[in-house]
Amino acid sequence: MRVLGLETSCDETGVALYDSEQGLLADALFSQVDLHSVYGGVVPELASRDHVKRLLPLIRQVLDEACCEASGIDALAYTAGPGLVGALLVGASCAQALALAWNVPAVAVHHMEGHLLAPMLEEAPPTFPFVALLVSGGHTQLVKVEGIGRYELLGESIDDAAGEAFDKTAKLLGLGYPGGPEIARLAMTGTPGRFVLPRPMTDRPGLDFSFSGLKTSALNTWTRCRNAGDDGARTCSDIALAFQQAVVDTLTIKCRRALQQTGLTRLVIAGGVSANQALRDSLALMLAEMNGQVFYARSRFCTDNGAMIAYAGCQRLLAGQHNGPAIEVQARWPMERLEAI
Repeated sequence: MRVLGLETSCDETGVALYDSEQGLLADALFSQVDLHSVYGGVVPELASRDHVKRLLPLIRQVLDEACCEASGIDALAYTAGPGLVGALLVGASCAQALALAWNVPAVAVHHMEGHLLAPMLEEAPPTFPFVALLVSGGHTQLVKVEGIGRYELLGESIDDAAGEAFDKTAKLLGLGYPGGPEIARLAMTGTPGRFVLPRPMTDRPGLDFSFSGLKTSALNTWTRCRNAGDDGARTCSDIALAFQQAVVDTLTIKCRRALQQTGLTRLVIAGGVSANQALRDSLALMLAEMNGQVFYARSRFCTDNGAMIAYAGCQRLLAGQHNGPAIEVQARWPMERLEAI
């Protein structure tokens, strides 16, 4: 089965063609980072309009790269949530229109399920069951995964997601957008131990997260330094390192607890923050100590992309699932409500 996947949940337009027998045939992505960077964050209306502009050219590009005609497409998969409603409607409308024109089925895909299954696109994918750390700009969750659609939420952020905290902290420090890569870049030249920020909610039981207070601690540290006349590049790098290490340590501690609680030894990390090398190194060390394994997608499939949507959609289509012609999206969509296959 050949599935054309469309991803338009936020500020990246992703298109990919996945074949259930041959694997990923082609994929293309357009990032709106330059469009939104002047505002310090995503402007929903601008994101929607740019998806309209980019989607059809990207579809043509992917089909050309795969040497595939429209008649060779067996189904469409599209992100139906969670995400920005306007952006989601662009992808959903396009997918349903093409499905109608080509007389093929279409299936709505949960954005975070796409991230969770992205490591399945690698040569050595994880096997079920495993614990998944879904960590991005909009979500920070620990999930026990027994199979596709068989999810148990173990813990989540009660306020800012980790990626959101990276972006907000970067903005407070006067850095560019998106903030995660900027902080990671500065952290490489930071002085270890000069500043120590809290590891939120690690001194109590449970698997929930909180990053809002950590962001405030970074701001207070930066403010004290500025008031003392110490607001140079070196101090900014040192705070960036302290912030990144606090996030990494917090995520690592909670992942260890989740594995111990479930008795599992396989961990999947997915979402944009999973591309952070310090986080990967910390989790790899922790899993080595526990005689476990950690899995993640290649860097270009950590952020939003069409390949993960095409793959996730293909699995549900092969199980006989598809959606009717109605164009329906959900800004909020608990993953535990998904049908198991």
